Amino acid sequence: LQISGYLNLLANTIDNFTHGLAVAASFLVSRKVGFLTTMAILLHEIPHEVGDFAILLRAGFDRWSAAKMQLSTALGGILGACFAICSQSPKGAGETVAWILPFTSGGFLYIALVNVVPDLLEEKNPWNSLQQILLLCTGITVMVLLSLT
Repeated sequence: LQISGYLNLLANTIDNFTHGLAVAASFLVSRKVGFLTTMAILLHEIPHEVGDFAILLRAGFDRWSAAKMQLSTALGGILGACFAICSQSPKGAGETVAWILPFTSGGFLYIALVNVVPDLLEEKNPWNSLQQILLLCTGITVMVLLSLT
């Protein structure tokens, strides 16, 4: 098996740990924030997990092994949620979410921008760049609208 498959599994476990942190901390804020965060992460995770499964197949895993390994990385999310809940301060959840939510959202923004900005800079067709920027702004607008409801 190629090392890229194992590196992908490690990265996916860390990613899922961060998702678990974000979901648990969001529910500590309120049910609304928790559900919105959960939905956003689910929408992100579905194509992400399909892509990771394809990477594992390409790295030499058979379908059953790839599926089992992908499922095992989900334990990172459970560990992240447990860590967020266990790290609550006796003073209340406010101190916990004061560092978890900025940490996780900053990490998500960093990863997204590291993936998107280089592609935008390499794009030769201005129309494609404009479409990508408009879709990015649409996503931000949807997040703002959901947070207001």
